[in-house]
Amino acid sequence: MNRILRLFSPLLPVLLLACSSPATRIEQNPALFDSYPPEVQQKIRAGQVDVGFTPDMVRLALGEPDRRYERTDANGTSEVWAYRERKPAFSFGIGGGSFGGSSAVGGGVGVATGGEQGEKLRVVFVDGKVTAVEKTLP
Repeated sequence: MNRILRLFSPLLPVLLLACSSPATRIEQNPALFDSYPPEVQQKIRAGQVDVGFTPDMVRLALGEPDRRYERTDANGTSEVWAYRERKPAFSFGIGGGSFGGSSAVGGGVGVATGGEQGEKLRVVFVDGKVTAVEKTLP
């Protein structure tokens, strides 16, 4: 059993990242998803948000935000949800050692989802509705 865990543990972060897809969130909230009009459902399935979306719609499409903050300007106060771009990061390692006349060499490969590249999207809410969607340019 321990051998199996060691074999598949590098894949765990990638699998967890895949589980946070719009399809998974829709599957977990079918009644909520079914209550939306077809054009909204299509955008949610594609992981897209639009002006007029509610927080629940945004959560279905994008998941929980990485950061939430409040913005105040001349028009009043708004809530901003920020989403970061995440890319898998790979690492390799080699080690060796000796003790009591014996020596050993080992190696390993790691996969992590911590390779954050900064914000990719911000969603601005006023009175519980999306009023702006900001995307980073390529």
